[in-house]
Amino acid sequence: MTDTLLPRWSVADIHESFTARSFTDAMERTGANVARLEAQFEEHNIRAGTPHKPSTQEGEIADSVITAMNETIKESEILGSYVYATVSTNTREETAQGLLGELEVIDSRLSPLLARFADWVATLGAEDLAKVSEVAREHLGPLQRLQARAEHQMSETEEGFYAELSTTGSSAWSRLHGDITSQLTVEVNLPDGTKTLPITAVRGMSTHSDLRVRKAAYDAEMRAWPTVATPCAAAMNSIKGEANAVNRRRHWASPLDASLYANSVSRKTFDAMQSAVTASLPDFRRWMNVRAKLHGDKNGLSWWNLFAPLNVAPSQISWDQGVQLVRGAFAAYSDNLAGLVDRSLTEKWIDAEPREGKVGGAFCMSFVDDRSLVLLNWSGSVDSAQTTAHELGHAYHNTQLSDRTPLQKRLPMALAETASIFCETLVVEEGLSRLSGDERLALLDTDLGGANQVVVDIHSRFLFETEVFARRQRRTLGVSELNEMMLSAQASAYGNGIDQSTAHPHMWVLKPHYYGSHFYNWPYTYGLLFGLGLYAQYSRDPEHFRSGYDTVLSRAGMDTAEELGRAFNIDVSDEAFWTASLDVLRARMVDYESLAQKHLK
Repeated sequence: MTDTLLPRWSVADIHESFTARSFTDAMERTGANVARLEAQFEEHNIRAGTPHKPSTQEGEIADSVITAMNETIKESEILGSYVYATVSTNTREETAQGLLGELEVIDSRLSPLLARFADWVATLGAEDLAKVSEVAREHLGPLQRLQARAEHQMSETEEGFYAELSTTGSSAWSRLHGDITSQLTVEVNLPDGTKTLPITAVRGMSTHSDLRVRKAAYDAEMRAWPTVATPCAAAMNSIKGEANAVNRRRHWASPLDASLYANSVSRKTFDAMQSAVTASLPDFRRWMNVRAKLHGDKNGLSWWNLFAPLNVAPSQISWDQGVQLVRGAFAAYSDNLAGLVDRSLTEKWIDAEPREGKVGGAFCMSFVDDRSLVLLNWSGSVDSAQTTAHELGHAYHNTQLSDRTPLQKRLPMALAETASIFCETLVVEEGLSRLSGDERLALLDTDLGGANQVVVDIHSRFLFETEVFARRQRRTLGVSELNEMMLSAQASAYGNGIDQSTAHPHMWVLKPHYYGSHFYNWPYTYGLLFGLGLYAQYSRDPEHFRSGYDTVLSRAGMDTAEELGRAFNIDVSDEAFWTASLDVLRARMVDYESLAQKHLK
């Protein structure tokens, strides 16, 4: 396969089209399932009540209700993935957009049922319910989380009303942002002439080996994003304003507390990680300045050189080379992991080609059984190969979750990144084990560039979003103010590591995370550093690690972050753990600086 024939996924084996009888039947069945579930909730009065010990009869009710919820959610999620497979690769497809809207309405009926179920579980007590219900016992972890959630819910009427309104509120604004940014095109003044390109392709040029191309792409971005900034600012204000109002009514002390609950991470653990991250920023800045000198920058890295490959070794690779790179690293861990790469290609799980109307970035979503759909925007860089490893790591995680029910596999973001970062680390470590000289320097450059994004840039995003929430409490925010806040956050995180005159004020416009969730980004930092810690455990005792790893992955939706850490004898609430993971990156920086010296003389 050449890079002109990058793979596209296919979901035609599930339904041939949106007009196929199987699809229309599935849509009708999903709506009917939700209606039956609503009736079941009314029949058994599943809602908040006077706290009491559950009876045997209530145990039987729990068995039937939990089973029905799982079946309903499962079918709805498969349909959602099937429709989004089209929307994400062609946001101009109006039929798919309309169907996605229909499914959002169905989901808005499910959300208040989950809230009512949480209240009911809190009334009876999750542990007591598990004593009289076998199904509840199998779902004890998720039920305990729902019991905790009940403390932060509005009234039943308010939760239902909010779920209905969100389809024309935050969900609609989020879709608008995705549509606007994915359909954006811009003229790029390239060395071989001016071309009009989709913004996803322009963003991909940040890893191009030619400085002139990278600079042209950066200049094009600076022209393009302001043209859509006004509607994106409206979306940002609406989404964050809605979150502030709802969090206040749900009695969360802050949006961050709501995010920590959603990720099953305690404040103590989060503070320990953040403290270690803040302490590491001077090290990242020193490394960025070494990298800046390699690119001829004198005042820190220019923004267009943040992802630039070093010209000391070949930087562009073909799709086939990238796949083999990933597969080889995965094979060193296990045949099952390597086999996943083969399956993803033969069964058409992957859509890798950047094109107009396709959403940016990369993601993996579970689909049917143990199958996933993996979206990439392949740019031909080593970084693209690492992104492929990352997303296939999610796909491997999904294979381990396939026997779990929907309520058991509701993964918190922080824990969902475990397998993806571990798989990315496998690729890096495999390369470091065999490379030396300039090839090793180039790999370290790609790896540390990625870590720099996950530690430093994500810290800037955390600072930015914290400030957005604080100011949005008082007023709506304009484009220029959002730009200034973004620049301020980048200055605080990057410091002298970048040339601040080239900082990117429009990053808030293009990052979909701000528009789909709240404090979505810090879990990536958690995932990176936890993944490095897991790799250290694997290196010390590979066989023991392999024997328990898949089980731990399968429990990621059932245990807290602290419980998953303890399964590997890791105390994630101790700052020393996070410092040790960052020390791995510090050691790579020292290695990098040593290898770079001959190019700096």
